[in-house]
Amino acid sequence: MRILLATDAWVPQINGVVRTYQRLAHELELIGSELVVLGPQNFRCVPCPSYPEIGLAVPDWKRCARLIEEAQVDAIHIATEGPVGWMARAYCKRRRLPFTTSFHTRFADYVSARWPVPESWVYAFQRRFHKRSAGMMVATESLAADLRRRGFERLLPWTRGVDTQLYRPGTARLFGDGSVFLYAGRVAVEKNIETFLKLELPGVKVVVGDGPQLAELEARYPSVVFTGVREGEGLAACYASADVFVFPSLTDTFGMVMLEAMASGLPVAAFPVIGPKDLITQGVSGILDNDLGAAVLAARGLDRARVRQAALAFRWEAAAKLFLANIESALAQTHQRDETVARGLRMGRARVV
Repeated sequence: MRILLATDAWVPQINGVVRTYQRLAHELELIGSELVVLGPQNFRCVPCPSYPEIGLAVPDWKRCARLIEEAQVDAIHIATEGPVGWMARAYCKRRRLPFTTSFHTRFADYVSARWPVPESWVYAFQRRFHKRSAGMMVATESLAADLRRRGFERLLPWTRGVDTQLYRPGTARLFGDGSVFLYAGRVAVEKNIETFLKLELPGVKVVVGDGPQLAELEARYPSVVFTGVREGEGLAACYASADVFVFPSLTDTFGMVMLEAMASGLPVAAFPVIGPKDLITQGVSGILDNDLGAAVLAARGLDRARVRQAALAFRWEAAAKLFLANIESALAQTHQRDETVARGLRMGRARVV
């Protein structure tokens, strides 16, 4: 199957959404399918407000339609609610073509951290976007329950995997031989990193990553080690060098960095919220506590071999097959609801979901 991915998050951006679809593309190729990316790189872009390093596509409806038609795909999946996502959605709507979507970001929390916008407005915006989707893929059951309560429909489970060859236990100690408490991810206000940095902990705190809050936190916490962006083996070495992975976010929908840490044998300390409570087995792969400091100290005593073992259940091959199964399921249900759609599923020589 040849699938068009419409996404506003793509390279050179570094975040969980980009990494998810990069790995998905690789895994789909291994099982005989292909992911064709329609992203910001295909359009003229302007800087995103509060994230100037991220380019937002300037809407060009004709160009979007031409690129989709030239792609000759069998299915359309829309990953994000940005300009590229809205253009692809409008294309499908005009041609009465079903499509699938996924819910990656709780924008209500991100927006409210910056501007006085009611949470209900943002969820209404996202509900409208996903309403016409044949199926919306959701990473965890706790997120799905929350979204159902908010009026989202046709939810499909889609978990993630982790590269257990790259992220593995090691002997590196990049930050000294004392206790090392590590955060990795985007450095932004919605990640709640300062809650971690304020903790009184018996060791060194390390922040791996970049983002709009980096300069502010570097100035405010001079004793913290800020490494900037690390990828591949460099990031893996950071995980292997630490004693506890601290995940202070209250807004993430999944948190792939937690899986990477676990695969490295690094126990996780986090709040008991959406994301951590779906990935962490309490007392085995990490500690969840409303007192983050207590969670960090308790996590130090966990068996790193058991932490690693917990991560092995998350396989990218299974995630890719589930992604394909969701698309096929959404297509079948759409046909059942409206058989006339089946006669409109040709785009050139190809069938579109």
